[in-house]
Amino acid sequence: MADGKLRLTTVVDQLFAENTYITHLDGSNECLVIDPGLEVDRILEALDVQSLTPAAILNTHGHADHIAGNAALKNRWPDVPLVIGEGDAHKLSDAAANLSAGHGLPVKSPPADILVKEPESYVAAGIELQIMHTPGHSVGHIVYLWKDGAPWILFGGDVLFQGSIGRTDFPDGSFDDLRDAIHEKLFVLPDATIVLPGHGLETTIGEEKRSNPFVGLGSK
Repeated sequence: MADGKLRLTTVVDQLFAENTYITHLDGSNECLVIDPGLEVDRILEALDVQSLTPAAILNTHGHADHIAGNAALKNRWPDVPLVIGEGDAHKLSDAAANLSAGHGLPVKSPPADILVKEPESYVAAGIELQIMHTPGHSVGHIVYLWKDGAPWILFGGDVLFQGSIGRTDFPDGSFDDLRDAIHEKLFVLPDATIVLPGHGLETTIGEEKRSNPFVGLGSK
């Protein structure tokens, strides 16, 4: 039986340094795959080595580096639901909107099976995740918060990084929206909350409140 402890595997895409997270409860062979990136063979290998089967594929937003593995995972497990926030669902099948068209390697994902929005929760593989809408990097960006253990864990996509933030210069980006989302929704979480970002190393809410040069509480 699952014992409630969350286990985590990270697969880092070498081209964009994008983090794909595979997470499951200890004792369970069902997992969540969050933001499957370009190196899908390594994602599949990580699943097979641990004898894990996806119960859901979760996207924080619709940019190509976070959805590139969707198609291969759906091809192998066609009945596994693909989940994304309602505001970014259109990007899955639109190479211009997901920013891949300009790189000469257009990415198209299968359509979403489930659209989520704040303040809903989503449950799969025995893991309950709270949905929060965090626009600014992408208009429909969401984050997934796990609150059933200590510390809490935030699967944060491209919102808050260790010492940085997600880009806001894309067509539907906004620094003001991103800053407000971070201050109003993330910085109210416990300081010990672990942030698992879409790029780079993990951090905590407390550390970024204190020292983030872009949105920290001491920043101008």
